[in-house]
Amino acid sequence: MGPTVAGWFADRAGDRDDVHLDVLDLAEFPLPADLAVAPGTPSERLVRALGERLAAADGFVVVTPEYNHSYPAALKHLVDTYREQWFAKPVGFVSYGGMSGGLRAVEHLRAVFAEQHAVTVRDVVSFHGAGAADFAADGRVMTGAAPAAAATTLLDRMGWWGRALRHARAAEPFQG
Repeated sequence: MGPTVAGWFADRAGDRDDVHLDVLDLAEFPLPADLAVAPGTPSERLVRALGERLAAADGFVVVTPEYNHSYPAALKHLVDTYREQWFAKPVGFVSYGGMSGGLRAVEHLRAVFAEQHAVTVRDVVSFHGAGAADFAADGRVMTGAAPAAAATTLLDRMGWWGRALRHARAAEPFQG
């Protein structure tokens, strides 16, 4: 479901002139369990390249499922692998899964990102009980109320926070 939900959100964001996406699928970035890898190895290059992409961003929208009332281990590993890349940047959430629509995962992630000196955005997009049958092949939501309004609100908030924090970081670099 992750690529489907991420694709749906990317389509909403793609309709805007003030948003430029760099979509990262964690399946394409298998971070090594031991980050003490030798310089110049494929694992070290992957960690460095992903860090550069994160550092270049003015903000992040995390698309996450809910597993066992929380978020996936690969996402935790990503957040913990990097530090300065998250500093003083907004983080928004698009969640899915079960009755809660992934909102329990989002609440856990808020505390984790606070420790990384990131600013989480209050407004979220949540797909409650969504499954593959709820999406058409072209990514449109087929059943239930599409959270398009929630996506617009999230993108508006991300834009505001992204601009404000970019100006603040430029005026005074954040020291974590």
